[in-house]
Amino acid sequence: MTKSILVASALFFGLLSGSVMAHSGEKHHKDGHEHSGSKASDENDHAAALGESGNPAEATRTMEVDMNDAMRFTSASMSIKRGETIKFVVRNSGKIKHEMVLGSIAELKKHAALMVKFPGMEHLDPNQVSVEPGKTGELVWKFTKAGTLDFACLQPGHFEAGMRGKIAVK
Repeated sequence: MTKSILVASALFFGLLSGSVMAHSGEKHHKDGHEHSGSKASDENDHAAALGESGNPAEATRTMEVDMNDAMRFTSASMSIKRGETIKFVVRNSGKIKHEMVLGSIAELKKHAALMVKFPGMEHLDPNQVSVEPGKTGELVWKFTKAGTLDFACLQPGHFEAGMRGKIAVK
């Protein structure tokens, strides 16, 4: 993928950042494109409605999540108390790259479709963690309001194969 395509697609993602992706303050994507602005306007609507990027030092609990090549998360269903800051330790036990992205099911579907069109696109957002095979990553999220939040792997084809889950915030 040429750099101009990456920049063009990053601009496209930037225009959709209010409804597709979560951003916290100023973030630099791996493609070199910079997104900036206020937290409220940059974070995706649903994830921001239920929480915000968390501080690892303030994590009230650590939850382990495994991702595998059967296109499943273990655990795919979680229950969290409103106000908790959770450190997700996300392990990729598979042989291909996986990720955990928080958002609404509608946002995740839109983002998954874009990832199919731009498979080389990578980004650094507070609501997601990408993990190479055999590696472990961390995602820290503060759940500020009650509701349901979805999560999924948005690597091309993974969402469509059923690699998704739900978080109930009570």
